[in-house]
Amino acid sequence: MTARVTRASDWLLALAGGVLLTLMTRFNGELAAHTTAVYASWVAHGTGAVVALLLVALTSRVLRSRRDPLSHDPLAQDSKAPLWFYLGGIPGAFVVVLSAVTVNSSLGLSGTIALMLTGQIVFGLASDRFGLLRIPRRRITRMDLTVAGLVLAGSVLIVAGGA
Repeated sequence: MTARVTRASDWLLALAGGVLLTLMTRFNGELAAHTTAVYASWVAHGTGAVVALLLVALTSRVLRSRRDPLSHDPLAQDSKAPLWFYLGGIPGAFVVVLSAVTVNSSLGLSGTIALMLTGQIVFGLASDRFGLLRIPRRRITRMDLTVAGLVLAGSVLIVAGGA
């Protein structure tokens, strides 16, 4: 299978991630409307940590039960990742706070999600181009720029249209 071929399950998982991100944004925004954005972030990360720990325990148990020496058990392996790779929760906390604020603004849920997607694409393209955060460098094509422009244009239409 080449790098350009993607499994249908990858598409479904990515779409599910988008739905879950939207649900998270909505729930955190509603909680922030009743409390504060910082409190909503704390609750989101606290409950997320509990779920993540349960998932680590479950996947580690499944991997151990297979007794496959090639299986990657995150609890059994010595990590070679630099310490700063463990700091992903920091931007995550800001994402939750910022989205909780903007979802309760005139942007609404769809405007917030659309602009978040635009930010992700722009940063993703910059990361690909310059090899940021250890991402392999990749030449940015006209198609990449066209897609980013169309997503930005769609975001503007969502926000300006008041969807």
